[in-house]
Parts: sequence; structure tokens; C-alpha cells
Amino acid sequence: MADKDENAVPTLLEWAGGTEALERLTTRFYERVLEDPLLRPLFEHMSVEHPRRVAHFLAEVLGGPPSYSEERGGHSTMVSQHLNRGIKEEQRQQWLRLLLATADEVGLPTDPEFRSAFVSYLEWGSRLAVINSAPGAAGVEPGSPMPKWGWGEVKGPYRG
Repeated sequence: MADKDENAVPTLLEWAGGTEALERLTTRFYERVLEDPLLRPLFEHMSVEHPRRVAHFLAEVLGGPPSYSEERGGHSTMVSQHLNRGIKEEQRQQWLRLLLATADEVGLPTDPEFRSAFVSYLEWGSRLAVINSAPGAAGVEPGSPMPKWGWGEVKGPYRG
């Protein structure tokens, strides 16, 4: 087996420290969510598996293996978790603030390139969650491709 090209650009997942780093992030983050009066109502009934599932979803989006898709069914499954939840913009903003503070706490990379790409996905994904949490939102078709995020791609407008 050939050695990996040392000049190859790592995936965002590799740069973040792998799936294990995202599991540390989501485990600590959801502990903090349950202490937050604005976010707790959205998550107080989550499964104990929720942090791991979110970590695997993020890992797949950030260039990792298709674990979430294989275990849970992919993007449409994640979107369906938000249907009819009525997420408010202030909750989305708090979710993002708390997640980024937790990323610092658990030691995710702080370099501007990584954080720019990571925040870009989190902004996009959290805004999509708000859209899909509105009454009557249809979500996405089963089998819709997983988002794939890299070091700066623009994905185009969301047309729900």
C-alpha cells in the first residue's frame, strides 16, 4: 500500500482530528445544551445515542466515511428529525454560539481556514434545520445526497 501523499490537502474531518474529535465535541455540546434554558426544550427528550449520531453525520459531511448514511439513512433522515420542531432563529443562533464555544473547549482546530469552513457548514446546516422545522415543511426526498463540505465550496441556494 502506498504512503499517503504528504502534500495532499486533508479533509476537514482529518484536520479536525477525526471522528473521535467530533464525538468529543458532540458529547460535551449536548451536555451543555441540556443546561441551556433556550435549547433544552428542543433536546430534552433526545436519545442517548444522539451525540454519537450527530458526530457521525458531521464526520460524513466533512469528508469521512458514510457511517451515518449506512446506519441511519443519510441526509433525508437528518432533515426529518427537524420536521415540525418550530426552531426559532434565536435558538439557532444560540445553538451555533454554544457549539463553537464547545469546539474551543474540546480543542478543535482554531486556524482561520478550518473555522471558516466549519462555520460555513454550521451556518448552512442550521439555517436548513430552521427551514425544515417550519409547519408544513416537506423535508428532502429519501435518497437525497449527503452534503459534502470542504475547504470553501459554495453549494448554491437551497430551494425547498
